[in-house]
Amino acid sequence: MENSNMERYLGKMLDGRYEIVETIGRGGMAWVFKGHDHLLNRDVAIKILRDDMAADSEFRLHFKKEAQAVAKLSHANIVSIHDVSRVPNLDYIVMELIEGVTLKQYMQSKGRLSFRESAHFAAQIAKALAHAHERGIVHRDIKPQNIMIGLDGRIKVADFGIAYLETALGDNRETALGSVHYISPEQAKGMPADARSDIYSLGVVLYEMLSGQLPFTGSDPNEVTKKHISGAPVPLRYLAADIPPELEAIVERAMAPDITLRYQSAEEMLSDLEAYLAAHPGPENQDTPVRADSDFPENLEPISRSGEMKREAYLRRHRRSAKVSLLTGTLLLLVFAGALAWFLFDSERGLGLKDWFSDPVKISIPDFVGLDFQEVINSEDLKKIYNFEVNHVVDPDVEAGIILSQEPEYGKSRTRDSDGIDVVLTVSAGAQMVPVPDVVNMKYTDAVSELQRSGFLVEPTFTVDDSVTVDYVISTAPEAGDKIPAGATVYMTISLGPNVVTLQMPDLVGLTEAAARQRIEQANLSFGTVTYVESERAIGTVIWQSVPAFSTVNEHYKVYIQVSTGPRETPTPTPAPTPEPTEEPAETTAPYYDEVGG
Repeated sequence: MENSNMERYLGKMLDGRYEIVETIGRGGMAWVFKGHDHLLNRDVAIKILRDDMAADSEFRLHFKKEAQAVAKLSHANIVSIHDVSRVPNLDYIVMELIEGVTLKQYMQSKGRLSFRESAHFAAQIAKALAHAHERGIVHRDIKPQNIMIGLDGRIKVADFGIAYLETALGDNRETALGSVHYISPEQAKGMPADARSDIYSLGVVLYEMLSGQLPFTGSDPNEVTKKHISGAPVPLRYLAADIPPELEAIVERAMAPDITLRYQSAEEMLSDLEAYLAAHPGPENQDTPVRADSDFPENLEPISRSGEMKREAYLRRHRRSAKVSLLTGTLLLLVFAGALAWFLFDSERGLGLKDWFSDPVKISIPDFVGLDFQEVINSEDLKKIYNFEVNHVVDPDVEAGIILSQEPEYGKSRTRDSDGIDVVLTVSAGAQMVPVPDVVNMKYTDAVSELQRSGFLVEPTFTVDDSVTVDYVISTAPEAGDKIPAGATVYMTISLGPNVVTLQMPDLVGLTEAAARQRIEQANLSFGTVTYVESERAIGTVIWQSVPAFSTVNEHYKVYIQVSTGPRETPTPTPAPTPEPTEEPAETTAPYYDEVGG
C-alpha cells in the first residue's frame, strides 16, 4: 500500500518545473524522490509530505516555516534546500541531491573507523552545526542516518530543523529507536533542545565512529532513554585500547550529562578536533571513503577531498561502469544457463526432469517441545526423516534434557527429500548453579576475565566514586558467593574515580572562629584544626589560613586556621624592697695602720 502511494507520484511535474523521476525512500513524515529541475537542468531530491501529515494544517504550517528558515543556510557541509512549495493537496521541499551513502551505511560497511577519519568527519559535522547555530537553527536529531558522505568524501548534514519532526510525529518504530540512540539527556527528559543538545548527539556519533558500537542500547526506546539520563557509557579506552587521550576527552566533554559541563558551542568542539587533526597529520587521501560493500546501490570510488569530481572523470567512470556491467551480466547469464541445465538434467543430485512432473512430498513438523531430546534424536524412525541439531541453554526452571523450543515450529510444512529435513532443537541444560567469584576491588579488565572464566556474561556500569580507585570494581549483582545459573549475566559497577570539583578558597582572616568554621562548611571544604597563638589582632579572630584566600582548591580539602589569643601581657616591674636600718659599729681604740705606710 505504501509503495503504491509513492508510485502514484512518478512522472508528475510539480509547479511546471520539478519532474519526479524515481523513488529514493521514506521517512516518518515524508516520501523522498529523485527529481529533475527542468528550469536549472539539474537533478534534485524532492521530499513530499505523507497524506496523513499533509492533512494537518497546523503541521503543514510548522513544516513550511522550518523549511523556509533552513533554506537560508548556505554551507558546504549542509544539504541545501532549494525550494519550498505547495500544489493542490501536496506539500513538498526541493533539496540538493547527494550522490553517496549515509554515514550509517558507511559505518556498517567499514566497521570501526580510524581515529583520524572519525575526527575528520566529526569536524565537518561541527562546522555545519556552528553555521546553523549562529543563525539560531538547532538540528535536534543529529544521527548517522541524517549525515551523507558524497562521492568526494565530503560530509553533508541533512534535514536541519526538520528531521526531529519525523521522530515526534512518525509511527515508524525503527526510526524512533534510531533517533533515541543519539538523544541528549535534556531531550530525553522532555526539555527544550538547544545548540548543546546537538553537541551531545555529535559526541554520540563520534563515540560510535571510534568504537564501532553505540554507547547505550536497549530492547526499546524507553530503556535507551533512561540510560542517556542516568547511565554512563563504557569508557572508550576499554573498547579501543589505543585511542588517543585527546579524542576520548573530546567525546567525554561532548557527552557530559550536565549541559553546563559540555562544550558550550560547536566552535569549541571544532577547535579541539582541528587541534587533534593538526597534531596527527596523515596521508593526503587517508580519510577518503573505501569502496562500499555490495549492500549499497553503487560502489563508491575513492575521490580526493581536495575538490569536486570533474565532469570528464565522472563521465569516464560511468562509461567504465557500463562496460563492466555488460560483461558481468553476460558472464552471469552463461553461469545461470549452465546451472539450470545441471539442475534440470542431473537426476542424481539435481531435480531431474521427472521431478517436474511429480508432486513433492510435504511433511508437517511434529511437536518436539517438552520431550526428552535423547529419545527424539535417537529414534530410528525420526532419523530417517530429520537432521537434528541440538543447542543447550541454561534454564533453572526446566529439567536438564527437556526440549524448550524447535525450529521449524510445530505444524510447519517442509518438503521431504533425500537429504532430510533440518530441525534445530533448543534443550535445557538445567540449573548448573555456579557461585559468583569475588571480584570487588579488582581491576575491571581482570574482573571481566575472572567472571568469564566462570562462565558468566558481564554487563558493566560505570559511576563516580570518591572511595574506590578508578577502573576498579565497586560491587557486583548478584554478590560474590551467590549461586546463579552458568551463562547468566553478572552486573558489575566500576569506579570512574572521584568527581573532582574545584572551587575558590574563601577569605577567613578577620572572621571569628565560629564564622570561619561555618564559611568552610558552606564552601564544601573540611575543617582541620585550630591553633591559638598570641597576636596583636583582636582576641578570637582568625589571623592565618593554610590555603591562601581566592586560590583554587579541590572540594572537601582540609583547611587549618590560627586564632588570636591577643597580645602577650607585659609584666609590671616589682619595686625593690626598702632596706632596714642597721647599728653602726663602735669606734675602736686600736691604732690604724696604713697598708702601705705601716
